Amino acid sequence: MRVGSEHYRSIWTEGDGRRVRIIDQTRLPHEFVVVTLADLEDAARAISDMLVRGAPLIGATAAYGFCLGLAAGTSDADLDRIGSRLVRCRPTAVNLRWAVQRMDGILRGLPGHERQDAAWREAAAICEEDVATNEAIGRHGVELIRAAWEDRGRREPVRILTHCNAGWLATVDWGTALAPVYRAVQEDIPVHVWVDETRPRNQGAGLTAWELAAAGIGHHLLVDNAGGHLMQNGQVDLCIVGTDRTTAAGDVCNKIGTYLKALAARDNQVPFYVALPGSTIDWQVEDGRQIPIEERDQDEVLYVPGRRDDGRLDRVRIAPDATPAVNPAFDVTPARLVTGLITERGVCPASRQGLLDLYPEQR
Repeated sequence: MRVGSEHYRSIWTEGDGRRVRIIDQTRLPHEFVVVTLADLEDAARAISDMLVRGAPLIGATAAYGFCLGLAAGTSDADLDRIGSRLVRCRPTAVNLRWAVQRMDGILRGLPGHERQDAAWREAAAICEEDVATNEAIGRHGVELIRAAWEDRGRREPVRILTHCNAGWLATVDWGTALAPVYRAVQEDIPVHVWVDETRPRNQGAGLTAWELAAAGIGHHLLVDNAGGHLMQNGQVDLCIVGTDRTTAAGDVCNKIGTYLKALAARDNQVPFYVALPGSTIDWQVEDGRQIPIEERDQDEVLYVPGRRDDGRLDRVRIAPDATPAVNPAFDVTPARLVTGLITERGVCPASRQGLLDLYPEQR
């Protein structure tokens, strides 16, 4: 995607291909800052502190973190050390574990002196595959937007509600939930996006809105509790969100607040779709209640960062000093509330059979 006139991915390499660069997403939307990941600890902190976020991008960053970690040693013990450090960073997004296992599986059978080169090749391959996967999600998902546009007589923009950020900043490029939106614009299908601010970290306000504004796509920012009102009044044609982990039975785990949007959509007969790459499916888990839900620092709830009118960045407390907060980062939307799953292989029902029809190798 483009920032101004320049094309960016959310993670890339420079120089000899072994200098890893990322966009520091904690500084958006007020500052665009690129930082270098110099070693394993830099990659781990980038994931834990959410300089990078979004399941596919977490996986890509973990892959490059693996490469950086090998600079300190390439033995089997080093593989164990690197993998253990990375998988502890965040517990919910399954792409983190997926990427670590893929890197370990490629490297474990190689001689130590071959492991560094092989790791860098594999991490680059993971990134290229992610771009192609997300572009395919866009191709399949745009047909849902096209159908909604035809239902509106090809006269009015399709009104899409999304939650959190599942755009190109959450992946290496294109995004998951926003990939069909970007594709629709390319195909001259008019769209308007309702953007949940997505408390407590405001990733809709800070990231999704920033992406859409940069792309010139019509949108409005909503407080999180306004979506149901819009649905009741016929102002939402469909919802598309992302997911950090999808169970083998079709339950989806996404940013906290997604479940409430799915309930409102069901009550108002608004289609509710979830966009995801196959790497986000956890074939080892059936019931979404088995997914570990990350509990983050209470300060994310108690404080709000922003930019003052004079341009200075600041952080203010919004609750009484004596008030504590609880901060679950994700919730689970049961498959019964999901109209369909948009994957790189097509759209399917949110069910075990639906997923197996697209991924028969998992039978």
